[in-house]
Amino acid sequence: MFSSAIKSVHFTGIGGTAMASAAAAMLDKGFTVTGSDQNVYEPMASFLAAKKILVMNGYDERNLASKPDLVVIGNAISRGNPEAEYVLDHKLRYCSLAALLAEFFIRGKRSLVVAGTHGKTTTTSLLTWVFEHNGLNPSYLIGGIPNNFSQGARFTDSEWFIIEGDEYDTAFFDKRSKFIHYQPEIAIINNLEFDHADIFENLAAVKKTFSHFIRLVPRNGLLLGNGDDVNLKSLLNVTHCPVKRFGLGADNAVQGFNLRFGPTATEFEIPSFKFHLNLVGELNVRNALAVIGAAKHCGLSNKQIQSAFDTFKGIKRRLEVKGIAGGVTVIDDFGHHPTAIRETLKALRLRYAKEKIWAVFEPRSNTTRRNVFQDELAASFADADAVVVSEVARLEQISVSERLNPEKLMTDIKASGKEAAYLPDANAIVAHLVKNAQGGDVICVFSNGGFDGIHGKLLTCLGKK
Repeated sequence: MFSSAIKSVHFTGIGGTAMASAAAAMLDKGFTVTGSDQNVYEPMASFLAAKKILVMNGYDERNLASKPDLVVIGNAISRGNPEAEYVLDHKLRYCSLAALLAEFFIRGKRSLVVAGTHGKTTTTSLLTWVFEHNGLNPSYLIGGIPNNFSQGARFTDSEWFIIEGDEYDTAFFDKRSKFIHYQPEIAIINNLEFDHADIFENLAAVKKTFSHFIRLVPRNGLLLGNGDDVNLKSLLNVTHCPVKRFGLGADNAVQGFNLRFGPTATEFEIPSFKFHLNLVGELNVRNALAVIGAAKHCGLSNKQIQSAFDTFKGIKRRLEVKGIAGGVTVIDDFGHHPTAIRETLKALRLRYAKEKIWAVFEPRSNTTRRNVFQDELAASFADADAVVVSEVARLEQISVSERLNPEKLMTDIKASGKEAAYLPDANAIVAHLVKNAQGGDVICVFSNGGFDGIHGKLLTCLGKK
């Protein structure tokens, strides 16, 4: 498939950060590159325009009339898409983005893959910055935008490739997890929980795909796993490669202890060295321990790692303060799993110990729209003072027996003594918050989507209050 005969490459679904970055990198390698997408938003629209890559608006068989040598089909593309159908009809060469990355960018490099249900983006960003700060110039692909970098992906000539390894499936024609393609020399697994209810039947199915990932670590590599995670514990008992455990428990090889949480930073120790991290929360301590374990394995010293920690600026959409208006602080967070919401609110409570914290949640992911976490979701708001939940997105697509029950969710939250409201959309939520929030309050919006520009609307309306 990846022969020297390939000269031209078309990207179906080019608008995503990873697809656009890979398209630009293929252009830099000398390939003729085109692409198509329904809509290409900023910043990738300007990025592709600057690269002078021809992007066709919408999907159409005519976009493939030139019969490109290879078509890269994005994860969001499904059967029925005219370009996918044309590729199959005419037997064109095609592959997933993950397969393209493996063959053109990762093979032959030292691949560090960060996996796990929670903390992948933060850990990958922090690890990448540790390498970058210390002059190692890594290639990287991150499912977010680290504030230390201008983009979420970069491809260099160095020996290092650091990548966020997602367990979600690869493409409509490849139902394996994406991380199966990434050739890990070092595999980091932060934690393991049930998620992605649309593709995994249960926790056992999630464990199975992670066990397949672990099998790929070579004997001269390293498996770094969270030794405190009950679901992950049995998967770490392998003999085909070296294994190190990280965590807060005393039996971990990379152990963090003497934790001291400040409002904006955390201190913790490992044997013989004290670290300072400009992030808060226990989850971020474990993320940092994973980075320390990987970086030290690759030859970096504690001092080099701490120097990078000192200058790490975080990630967009991870506890990102969007602004303050009318004395109210508005925060954006990507959290959409009950554990992520719970840990984020714990961290917020450390930072805003006495302020009233509002949690605004959009049940948008394929898991939280279902009732698999009905009880856990209500409990995840423990550290919030008031909760607002938007109408469950695309509820009609889910069978009645599987749907999240919003009425029960409201009843359970209110039973814990909190204010709670279930409102139809972003505009109704903004009106509710503008009416009820007071100066000094903190509003954290949890969503893995755009949520109809709720942050900007909130700041504008609060500023007029």
